[in-house]
Amino acid sequence: MKPGLSTQGLLQRLANGEALSGEALAEQLGVTRAAIWKQIAALRALGLPIEARTGSGYRLPWAIELLDAQAITTALPAASPGPAQAPVHVHWELDSTQNELARTMADAPDLTAVLAETQRAGRGRRGRGWQCPPGMGIMLSIVKRFESGPAALTGLSIAMGVCAAQAIQSLATAPSLRLKWPNDLVAGGEKLAGILIEVDGEYDGPCIARVGLGLNLRLRPELQAQLDQPATDLASQCGGLLPDRNQLAARLIAQLRAGLLRFEREGLAAFADDFSRLDCLLDQPLTLHGAQGAQHGKGRGIDASGALRVEINGQTVAVYSDKVSVRRPSQ
Repeated sequence: MKPGLSTQGLLQRLANGEALSGEALAEQLGVTRAAIWKQIAALRALGLPIEARTGSGYRLPWAIELLDAQAITTALPAASPGPAQAPVHVHWELDSTQNELARTMADAPDLTAVLAETQRAGRGRRGRGWQCPPGMGIMLSIVKRFESGPAALTGLSIAMGVCAAQAIQSLATAPSLRLKWPNDLVAGGEKLAGILIEVDGEYDGPCIARVGLGLNLRLRPELQAQLDQPATDLASQCGGLLPDRNQLAARLIAQLRAGLLRFEREGLAAFADDFSRLDCLLDQPLTLHGAQGAQHGKGRGIDASGALRVEINGQTVAVYSDKVSVRRPSQ
């Protein structure tokens, strides 16, 4: 396939949101109009809402900014942990950023970050899929080695959720942004982003953690309807005024890297107060769906290990299992 005929190359031509005719695109890329139509269809299959209007041509309903490793690296704060040693890799397509780190982490420096425009097999908690068309979200993973074993990383997803929320709030006005135990960022009660922690290593250590983050920037209604829970996007929460995508990616990477180093030194306690301020389940009625069926109670924060504290019939119990689904009655 000619380089200019790829879906990536065509999306770069359409990224500014201006209309381009099939004839103009074919002339610019040195291909036939039929070839342009085929790649337009491929981009639509990835979930991009490319419009086709008689007399004007193809266009996106809004401009998008494609990820750029150099732009992200340049935007990292000067004091950001590891930018000189830990690289930032950007891929057009991967099965998933988590899998890419699993394949390369043996040689990857600590705090290496991997991002992808699109994933064929992106996943979230409990094996759920994570779908996001190119340019409409941020999907990244970071690797960190720990001398301790996996048991010492209990609560890491909570710490990473705090870091991700702080990064988003530093660049975007999203007043309803909250954290939902154990690893979701929500806004208006709907899922905005998710954290996925995968750990490899011996029980007593050392171990390697891969921290994955998926953030919705724009979520089309067609995709939203396919999800198994209410979801939202940052554009909706910010009145359509999204921050610069590469700057947001850089801020997320910087916050997550700093948070990983702080967690290594201080553990979950360093993030507990910030989590409490963002905890959407605190003092709220909720229902636990687990092996014992549905249990109704009230959220009482988290304990020192990161377990969810739930008051049920006057007794406070600790919920540890990630196999327990926690929902508010309205969800």
